[in-house]
Amino acid sequence: MIELHVHLDGSLRPKTIWELAAIQDGQQPAADLAGLGTLMQAPVPCSSLSEYLSRFALPLKYLQTGAALERVAFELTEDLAGEGVGYAEIRFAPQLSTERGLSQMEVTEAVAAGVKRGMAAYPGIKIGLLLCCMRGIDDSTYRANMETLKIAADCMEDGEKGRIVCGVDLAGAEEVYDTGLFRSLFEEADRYGLKRTIHAGEAAGPDSMWKALEMGALRIGHGIAAIQDESLIKELVTQKTALEVCVTSNVQTKGVRSLEEHPVKRLYDAGVHVTLNTDNRTVSGTTLLKEIDLVKNTFGFTDEDIKRMEGYAAEAAFLDTVSG
Repeated sequence: MIELHVHLDGSLRPKTIWELAAIQDGQQPAADLAGLGTLMQAPVPCSSLSEYLSRFALPLKYLQTGAALERVAFELTEDLAGEGVGYAEIRFAPQLSTERGLSQMEVTEAVAAGVKRGMAAYPGIKIGLLLCCMRGIDDSTYRANMETLKIAADCMEDGEKGRIVCGVDLAGAEEVYDTGLFRSLFEEADRYGLKRTIHAGEAAGPDSMWKALEMGALRIGHGIAAIQDESLIKELVTQKTALEVCVTSNVQTKGVRSLEEHPVKRLYDAGVHVTLNTDNRTVSGTTLLKEIDLVKNTFGFTDEDIKRMEGYAAEAAFLDTVSG
C-alpha cells in the first residue's frame, strides 16, 4: 500500500502525548488517557476545516523538542509498516515546532532521524518527507515559509541530512487564505527546483485548484472540488495530476456534506488519477486499510480499482523507489 498524504502532527499515538506531557510538564494532562484521545480527534459533529485544524494544538504543544519529534516520527513509521504500507510520504511544518528554540533545520533533522530509525527497524517500508509551508499573510509566516523552502532544498542536496526530504507542500486554512496569495512562494520553490503538492479544492472551489496547477503543483491535496468543473477534470486527466483524496477527513471538514455525496468514485470514473489517503490518522480516527474498506463498501470500488489507484500513487510518488 502507498500513502501520499499523512500529516505527522495529526497522526500521533495518544499514549505518546500522555507520556510526553509527563516528561515535559512534570505531570500528566488533566484528562485521562481516553479523554486525551478524544481531545485529539475531530469533534462529532465537526463543523468546518478550521474546527478540524484546532485538534492539532494539543499535539503541537509537545512537539517542540528534538527527542519528541524523533520519537513520533519513528512511531508513525512503525505504525505504517505494521499495517502493510510499503511507501509513505509524511508531511509536517518545521516552523510549527520552533517555540522552544529549535531551528527549522533541527526540527527537520529530528524527524528525519526518527524516520530513518524506523526504516532501519522495518526494512519493508520506504518514507519520504514533505515540508509544509503554512498559509498566512503576515511577515513572520512569509519569512518562515521561505526558510522552509531553503531547508528542503538544502536537505535534498545533502545526502547526510536529506535523501528522504522529497518536496514541499502548502497547508492551512484554505478558506481564509486564497491559494493565489502564495505565487511568489512557489516562484522561489521553482528556483530551488522543488517538487510540490498543494492543499487545494478542500475548503475552496475549483479556482483554488487551477491556481495550484498554475503554481506548479504535481499533485493536489484533496482536490474534491474538481467535481464542480468539467474543464478542470479534463485538465487533471490530461496532465495525469494525482489527487490525494482523504474521504473520512473530507466528510469531517465539511468538504462534502455527507459520505454518500463524496465525489471520489465520480472523479475516478472520469479518469482522474485518484489516490486514497488518511490525512490525519489520529484526528480522523482512520488508517489506510479503513479508507480502502470505506470506499469499497460505500461506493463499490473493486479490488481492481484499488490496484489501479495504487498504481496512480506509485506514479505520483516524489521518491524514485516505491514499494506498494
